[in-house]
Amino acid sequence: MDTSVLAQAAVPISVPLLFLVGLVAGVVATLAMDRVMDRIDEGWTPPRVAAGVLTDTHPDNSPERLASVVHYVAGTLSGALYVWLLLAVGSVLGSGPISLVAAAVLMYPPMVGFFALVVLPRSSGLPRQRLRRIRRAWAIEAAVYLLVLVPVVGVAVL
Repeated sequence: MDTSVLAQAAVPISVPLLFLVGLVAGVVATLAMDRVMDRIDEGWTPPRVAAGVLTDTHPDNSPERLASVVHYVAGTLSGALYVWLLLAVGSVLGSGPISLVAAAVLMYPPMVGFFALVVLPRSSGLPRQRLRRIRRAWAIEAAVYLLVLVPVVGVAVL
């Protein structure tokens, strides 16, 4: 077997380490998001909605432990997703603060949109007037998440 082909395909160790940084930053950003969730109306409802969709129960009756697991797993993995976007954006714009911000700008609409257009409509039994408050809570929480995630990843990258 020609080992020169394998050597050319090797990924520098910095890439897996960057994904690890993204995972850790995702946890940190999720913990920061928790602080906001404690303070806003319907703050803890989005993870309860996700758990309710998974178990086909009303969000107010969804398993609290599952809601917590969904929240932290999604937050952690979103850190890795951000790193992937950062690498993609960086391949076009180069590395630097502009790429960090551009990746966040690209990530925010799908974060909010996925919850608001895919997860929330699958939830059952929520009154219509409550849906707006839940979407607003999620939009704020996603923004806080990115406001913490980007600098944490940026410190490791720059």
